[in-house]
Amino acid sequence: MSPDRRRHRGAHPEDARLFEGAWLSALRVATRELSWLLSRGYQTKSAVKLVGDRHSLRERQRLAVARAACSEESREGRLSRRIPEAEVAGGALVVDGFNLIITLEAALSGGLLVLGRDGSVRDLSSVHGSYRAVDETEHAVVLAGEALEALGPASVLWLLDRPVSNSGRLAERVRAAAAERGWPWEVEVEFNPDRAIIDSGRVAVTSDSNVLDGVGRWLNLGRHVVERRIEGAWVIDLSGADPA
Repeated sequence: MSPDRRRHRGAHPEDARLFEGAWLSALRVATRELSWLLSRGYQTKSAVKLVGDRHSLRERQRLAVARAACSEESREGRLSRRIPEAEVAGGALVVDGFNLIITLEAALSGGLLVLGRDGSVRDLSSVHGSYRAVDETEHAVVLAGEALEALGPASVLWLLDRPVSNSGRLAERVRAAAAERGWPWEVEVEFNPDRAIIDSGRVAVTSDSNVLDGVGRWLNLGRHVVERRIEGAWVIDLSGADPA
């Protein structure tokens, strides 16, 4: 495999065509159908194939639908455990570091984000065991930090995946940004950050579906930053019915 030399985490060359207006209605229907199947116990892989084949979706489109969909049980549980931004002040947060930063990197570089049924925004980046900083990484860290600072938590713990390459380097970037600006952050690299986030008892900052289903409370910071601090971010709404 050749090394990852990307300088941005932007849109795939085919995204403009695959997610143009003519496709949005089909993608929304597919998201509802996939969610219906998941609500009835279908396995994700087989359900995505069933829905994707039915609507003749390409791989990127199937990925978008899969990241937007969830069972009704998961949707209701996640929404009931989401806390409003006003309740963050004075509390303790734990941040799913790669999850948040990669989402913001994608938004800053013109990558596609999907708004899912649980209200989270998710990117379509494929970072499996290997991470490389891009030109937008520093900006993403600062945007996240400024948003956190404005919300006023008493403490913020960032967790990064130790098995992912360059996690130590990203941890140092986050520590340096915090030290420069006086943000009261801790940054740790864990072998299983998902479990650590769930077990922490803190309010979780993540859009990871598996983590959201396990935490007691969570903050939708990724969407907050994308909508309020990244002008012109490319977000397609797959959260529910077609807009009127």
